[in-house]
Amino acid sequence: MTQSSRDRAPADDGGLGRPVSPRDVEAAERLLLGGRLSVEGRLVQASNATLYCSVEHDGVSAACVYKPVAGERPLWDFPDGTLAEREVAAYAVSKEMGWGLVPPTVHRDGPYGPGMVQLWVEPDPDIDLVALSRSEEEPIRRMSVFDAVVNNADRKIGHLLPPGDGRVYGCDHGVCFSVEYKLRTVLWQWRGKPLTAEALEALGRVEAGLRGGALGRRLGELLTATEVDATRRRVELMLKHRIHPYPPEDWPAIPWPPL
Repeated sequence: MTQSSRDRAPADDGGLGRPVSPRDVEAAERLLLGGRLSVEGRLVQASNATLYCSVEHDGVSAACVYKPVAGERPLWDFPDGTLAEREVAAYAVSKEMGWGLVPPTVHRDGPYGPGMVQLWVEPDPDIDLVALSRSEEEPIRRMSVFDAVVNNADRKIGHLLPPGDGRVYGCDHGVCFSVEYKLRTVLWQWRGKPLTAEALEALGRVEAGLRGGALGRRLGELLTATEVDATRRRVELMLKHRIHPYPPEDWPAIPWPPL
């Protein structure tokens, strides 16, 4: 599923107010948490209920994605009703890393009950996502490190969102944080290669945050204690060996379909 695979174009803000940028994290979080959600359409290729919405509050407006817990399809390898919280946990890790890889994401009540609400990022249609996913550009390398930390079991090409300003965001992080090693991604071009100094610094921030910091407390609210501990161990292993991880030997290394 891709964010652009919806059954209608992005809604015009209708003069509701000024838009909010994903870079303005505090303003985006306030809007997503306190704004009025209006369902505008549905992302038709999503396996779980994924609704395209507008959100408006106090003169600020934006498009967003709303995934109610009630619309989650049961999975054999993840506990029922936990995907929305895993999406929020992935956002918390992204913030701690300092790279802004995940658009602002919150957990709140909505028209169809509690769920995940994430700021919409419109990808630049002129960017070739397949070529981008195979490149060695630094934003993609950062994404590969982030995916290793959260143990992303479904990094498809269509989950990359380049808005055209040099940044790359990622979406659809509901199947992350498994205790078992389930990294499944299209971004294996750095497997076994040394991590950059920047990546090691980001991993150090995550490790510190997990050891008695705010990140550890936040993940403790969203995941099980075992899942938080497994996340900490993954970070410690990457800091110890200082390389990008290799594909798992007993798990499909690339999601299907890869797009």
